[in-house]
Amino acid sequence: MFRQSPRFDGFGLGLRRPHYDEYLGKSVAVDFVEIISENFMVEGGKPLATLDAVRKRHPVAMHGVSMSVGRHDRLDEDYLDRLGILARRVDPLFVSDHLCWTGVDGVNSHDLLPLPYTEESLNVVCRNIDQAQEALGRTMLFENPSSYVQFPESCLTEWEFLAEMSRRTGCFLLLDVNNVYVSAQNHDFDALAFLAGLPAERVRQIHLAGHTPGEVLIDTHDRPVCSPVWELYAHAITLCGPVATMIERDDAIPPLDDLLAELAIAREIAARIEPGAA
Repeated sequence: MFRQSPRFDGFGLGLRRPHYDEYLGKSVAVDFVEIISENFMVEGGKPLATLDAVRKRHPVAMHGVSMSVGRHDRLDEDYLDRLGILARRVDPLFVSDHLCWTGVDGVNSHDLLPLPYTEESLNVVCRNIDQAQEALGRTMLFENPSSYVQFPESCLTEWEFLAEMSRRTGCFLLLDVNNVYVSAQNHDFDALAFLAGLPAERVRQIHLAGHTPGEVLIDTHDRPVCSPVWELYAHAITLCGPVATMIERDDAIPPLDDLLAELAIAREIAARIEPGAA
């Protein structure tokens, strides 16, 4: 039996380098922090020492960008070993990654590359998730990525793929509301249908972020959450109930107080939503 990902209804921020000193020097009004796992999969150094200190004050969620569960071959066992070492050190709330592939033949693209939503892809993804969860001894969360292309081979919608993936492997879902909005706008589908098609009881965490507008929306994490994404978040909460929610900012990172003010908006929205009201 794997260690299960818990239900947790706190509000958090990403732990980013410009804010390290503030997290170490004062009490920050967050319920948890989230790290990019690969930044701390090292044997020592200042980032890891900072994480150890922050962990004494705040629960930590681990969020990866390089597992590559969509790769055609088995997952990198060395990567899984190092991820497991970090997880045992941190004792995280969650360990998560993305529904994507990130490279081939040992070359990392450093991008979250899309998959066709086919039965063949589903079999590969489920096999790899099983390998990851077995190696870690715990259930994981997997995030819906933003998307800029579609495959004519796809025979499932993204939400159908995610639902079946979760059913087969027992994994949970990290619902990125901004990514739902970005993909819906780029591919002209109904974002509400996406949310309605997910197994709401499998969602354990929600991400909120900003994106770059244009003819094609780009998930850049470099600006505040926009109004339509806040509206979509409110709808998601009616379906999923209270779950861990955090704001991602990875570029043009503002002062910590600005992010805390934005996080307060998420708290206010969640506080006035009655689960099941959708």
